[in-house]
Amino acid sequence: MRRKIPLLALATVVSAALLPLTPVNAATLVNAAPGNTGRTPIAWTACEDDPTAECGTIAVPIDWARPNGPAVDLALARRTATDPAARIGSLVINPGGPGGSGVDSVLFGGRFSQEITRRFDVVGFDPRGVARSHPLVCSAALIAQEPSPFITSRAAFAERLAYNARRRDDCRARSGPLYDHVDTLSVVRDLDAIRAALGDGKLTFYGKSYGTLIGQEYAELFPQRVRALALDSNMDHSLGTRAFLDTEAATTQDSFDEFAAWCDRDASCALHGRDVRAFWAGLLARADRGEISDPRDPEGTLTKLDLLRQAFGAFYGPDWSELAQWLVALDAGTEPPAAFSAEPAPPQTEVVPFPLQVACEDYHLPVRDYQEYAAHLRRSATLAPDMLASPIAIGLAAGCLGQPAPIPNPQHPLRVSGSAPLLLGNAVHDPATAYVWAAGAAAQIGRAATLLTYEGWGHGVYGHGDCTTRAFDAYLVSLTLPARGTRCPAVPPSAETGLQRRPSWPGPSEPSAPGWANPLF
Repeated sequence: MRRKIPLLALATVVSAALLPLTPVNAATLVNAAPGNTGRTPIAWTACEDDPTAECGTIAVPIDWARPNGPAVDLALARRTATDPAARIGSLVINPGGPGGSGVDSVLFGGRFSQEITRRFDVVGFDPRGVARSHPLVCSAALIAQEPSPFITSRAAFAERLAYNARRRDDCRARSGPLYDHVDTLSVVRDLDAIRAALGDGKLTFYGKSYGTLIGQEYAELFPQRVRALALDSNMDHSLGTRAFLDTEAATTQDSFDEFAAWCDRDASCALHGRDVRAFWAGLLARADRGEISDPRDPEGTLTKLDLLRQAFGAFYGPDWSELAQWLVALDAGTEPPAAFSAEPAPPQTEVVPFPLQVACEDYHLPVRDYQEYAAHLRRSATLAPDMLASPIAIGLAAGCLGQPAPIPNPQHPLRVSGSAPLLLGNAVHDPATAYVWAAGAAAQIGRAATLLTYEGWGHGVYGHGDCTTRAFDAYLVSLTLPARGTRCPAVPPSAETGLQRRPSWPGPSEPSAPGWANPLF
C-alpha cells in the first residue's frame, strides 16, 4: 500500500474519503434517546470487520449541559485480556488526531506488547464526530476547494475567511447539532461514561498525540477516578497563537535537520554525498513553478505544500530512507519507490469526514488581519528555514480563522489536583508534538507528572525500543513509574523491527494499515 501524503490540518484531507462513513442524518441525533452516561452496561457483539474482536455502542448526550437531552451513539471495540486470571481491567485507548479512530486501532493496530494484551481488555472508541460515532462531514467539492494556508495577500486573507464561513455553514448543515459539541471537554465526559459502562472504578488510559489532551483534561476534571494515564507525545494546551506556531515551526525544522544529518553520515541515504538543503530548496522552487509531476497522476503536478507535507509525514516514523528515495525520484522524474506506488483512486463521494472542527473548538488562535498572519509566516520561515512552517500548525491556524468565539474549550494551563501519578513520554525529535510541549505539560501538572524522555526521533515513543516500552508497560500494569529524569536511548530507525517499526496509529485516511498520514497530531 502506498503511504499517503499527509494532507494535514484536516481541512485539506480530501483523501479522508477513504473512511467508511456512517449514514448522516441530523434527525437521528435529535430523536435519539437520552444518554445513559454509563449507567447501562455495553452490549458487546462480534465486530463485523473482525469477529475476533467485540463491538458495542454507548449513548451520550450531545450537550453535557443537558444530560437528558438528545444523544449520540459512540462506537467502541475491544479485545479481551488473553489471560482472564491475570486481568487487571480495561485499558481505554485513543490514537489522536483529532479524527483518529480508536475502533480501527483495536481492530487493525496490533500495537501493544503481549504483557498489556494479556492483562487488559484493550478498548478503543471513536470520539464524537469521528468515524463510526456520527462523523462530522462536509461537501467533498467544497473541501477540495480549500485555499492554501500560505496566505500571501489581504485579498487572499479575506478569501480564506469567506471560505471558512461557507465551510462551517455547510458542515453544520450536513452534520447536525453535534457539530457545535465536539470539543475535547465533551469527549472527556464521554470517556468517563465509557469507564463507568465498562464497570471500572478508575480509568486506565493510553492516549497518543491529540489523545494526550483527552488524558490531561480527564485528570483535571476527574482526578479521583484516575488509575493510570499513559500519555505519549504530548500536547501543551496552554499556548497562544504565537507560541503555538513558533514551537511547531522549531520542532518541524529540528526533524528536517535530523534527516539532513542522517543523509550526511549514512551512505544508505539516496542523497548521501549531496547538499541536502540545496537539493531540497531546488525541489521546492521547482514545485512552486509547477515543474514537478505527481507520480500518482501524470497529468498533475505537486505543489510546494505537497512536498512539505510529504517530508513532514516521513518524519513521523521516521522513514528517512524512503523519503530520500522519493525526493531523488521526483527530481529525476522516475518511478518512485514502492512505498509511493500508485493505488486506485478513492471512491467519489458527496461528503467527506472533517474532524478539524474538534481542534477549532479546542484552540482559540486569533489573528486580527493579514498583516498579523503574514508576520506569523515570516517568523515561522525564520525558525524553519528549510520547512518554512509546520504544515499542521499553519493548517490549523488558517482552517480555524473566523471561528466564532467563545469556543467551548480554550487553552489554559493545566490545573491537576488530587490525581494519581501520570506518565508522560515524548521524543526529543518529535516533528509534531514538540518536546518542549511535554516538558510544559509536565510542569503544569506538577508532582503528579513523570516525564520519560526518548532521545530519538519520530512521533510516538511506545514501541521505540525496550526502554520506552517497558517503562509504559510497568506503569500500566503495576503503576511503577520510571525514575524522574529517565532518558531512553535512541533506536536507529534502520534497526527497528516488529512492534518498534510501527510509526503511527491507523488514522481516518488509512483504516487498516500503519503509515505516515496522521490526521493532525
